[in-house]
Amino acid sequence: MCNRIIFVTGTDTGVGKTLLVSLLACHLRERNVAVAALKPICSGSRADARALHASLDGALTLDEINPWHFRAPLAPLLAARREHRRVELANVLAHVRTVRQRFEFVLVEGAGGLLSPLGENFNARDLIIALRATPLIVCPSRLGVVNHALLTVEALPRVFSRRAAVVLMSSRRPDLAGRTNPRLLAGILGLGRVHEFPWLSVAEASGRESTSIRVRHVLEALLAG
Repeated sequence: MCNRIIFVTGTDTGVGKTLLVSLLACHLRERNVAVAALKPICSGSRADARALHASLDGALTLDEINPWHFRAPLAPLLAARREHRRVELANVLAHVRTVRQRFEFVLVEGAGGLLSPLGENFNARDLIIALRATPLIVCPSRLGVVNHALLTVEALPRVFSRRAAVVLMSSRRPDLAGRTNPRLLAGILGLGRVHEFPWLSVAEASGRESTSIRVRHVLEALLAG
């Protein structure tokens, strides 16, 4: 797993990216793997970056996890412009690569969806390509998500779309769409590329109790991919 980079993006904002990254980081740390979790760019609340900071137990400072933070709850590009600041692709790549030198595994969380503008003329897709990262696409398992997930996969260059995994975040009480989405998507994308993430209790969702059998199986499957 030396120097692997996984980039966690989503079909939208608020779909569970931070939860997944936090649990992946805790899972790896429990196995004595040196892991970093980054959210290089965020706007509005800094809660996601703080959650990643907690999951690393001091391995990185908050500002190392999240070097670019903007106050307005807008797409990062617009939020940065409101503060008369610029985020350049080269600077973000340099930061991730610097952190990568210190860790075996680097988890990078995007902001919003795959094509949401993060800075001047770049988005999460550009970061995935430049970092040669493995994409994980997180989406809520509800009616309409099959289209959203497939559009996100199709938006990636072929070499990346073929190894992208989709993580369907279950609701507390899945409806018919939630129960049938995993099989439908797996039939389209292939077995092993679609993972159903179970609804978590408050304790599990905190990132401190990631040892339930169902959660462990999903995390191991994602890392094995």
